Amino acid sequence: MDWYEDLNLWSGFSAVLFSPERERRAAEVVATSPLLAFPPGSRVLDQCCGVGVFTAPLAQQGYRTTGVDLHAELLDRAAVVCAEAKVEAAFVQADVREYVAPGAYDVVLNLYTSFGYFEDPEENLHVLRNAHASLAPGGRLIVDLLSKETYASWVGPPKIVDIPGGMVVMRDTILDDWSRYRTDWTMVRGNTAEHSSLTCYVYSATELRAMFEQAGFESVECFGDWDARPYDGGANRLIVRGTRARTA
Repeated sequence: MDWYEDLNLWSGFSAVLFSPERERRAAEVVATSPLLAFPPGSRVLDQCCGVGVFTAPLAQQGYRTTGVDLHAELLDRAAVVCAEAKVEAAFVQADVREYVAPGAYDVVLNLYTSFGYFEDPEENLHVLRNAHASLAPGGRLIVDLLSKETYASWVGPPKIVDIPGGMVVMRDTILDDWSRYRTDWTMVRGNTAEHSSLTCYVYSATELRAMFEQAGFESVECFGDWDARPYDGGANRLIVRGTRARTA
């Protein structure tokens, strides 16, 4: 079983992955970012939506939002989040390597470093191609992640995150000449400790731009944060946006 298939990771470490602070920040980004301002009623696909941290705020903006994720249990939680927010969203249990809805969306989003999961690089490229096929002409894909450039300032000594009743220790290791990284997590509560890890590809802006173009996107742009600042030495994130051509 690959790490992303392990529900124990997503549920066991949900206090870090889906924390109230992350929910607050996601809602703020959706409400204020010029990169996430779409025409009213836009059809938006939230790839790897998890428990709906971004899905619910997107629906609150009036977008017709669909979340897709591998785990039914996470989608159930996302549906509850949307119900509590008094908004509607559709949810699809599917692998993003397989999910395609030809021309069904105006926007496809892949947020919070949810890209690069797969061992075979061609499968990661295929996720972008699925997004391209699922967009209407003129539609846009936006991918948000930590890049090689931004991750270089992040990786280093282990980090400790406090959670209710305990803490999580996170240690990052660079692999394969900066092609991938591994994050090892240890959650300590009382006298018990739980371990998990994930391995993901890490991309430079140049590499991810090239992948967008390989997948068929035009007018590819890179930004350094959700305020649409340039992608330069002061970047906090790598946000890449590409457009599906209006004509074949």
